[in-house]
Amino acid sequence: MDKKPQRIAKENIVSRIAGDIKENSVMLLIDYKGITVNDDTAFRRSLREGGMTYYVAKNTFIKLAAHQEEINDLDSYLEGTTAVVFGNDPVALAKAVSDFAKDHPAIKVKAGYMDGAVLPAEKLDALAKLPSKEVLLAQVVGGMQAPLTGFAVALQGLLRNLVYVLDQVKEQKSA
Repeated sequence: MDKKPQRIAKENIVSRIAGDIKENSVMLLIDYKGITVNDDTAFRRSLREGGMTYYVAKNTFIKLAAHQEEINDLDSYLEGTTAVVFGNDPVALAKAVSDFAKDHPAIKVKAGYMDGAVLPAEKLDALAKLPSKEVLLAQVVGGMQAPLTGFAVALQGLLRNLVYVLDQVKEQKSA
């Protein structure tokens, strides 16, 4: 007996969500109630440009997909209107959502899921305030470069002093 097309469509949605949970390191649950279609489209586009995925799904489908991936801690957040955002850079994802939410107060983060743990909205706000990955890498490189630069300057000073002393010795011997 064949499955009904509607049931197949629902199973495909659950499979898609489960696949996105597997493929991405971060998942955010967002309340989008009250956002206009144009704003929703702009939000979706901005996330897509950043390599993130955003879509609206029924709470039941999200719950089934999460349970399929052995994530049971999100059930309490799956009430009301829910959109799901997936990505692999937690800071970029939190920043993108936070920046959009500043101009669109209808967007509210319910919770997130990263590295096997549920993140409440407050932790995601703190994550959004971190500098970008590029800035953090630049800070690390700068921190590593500073001692090397100091060492090079010190060596250069020693060599300069040695040359100065040798020049003084040469002048004394010639006089």
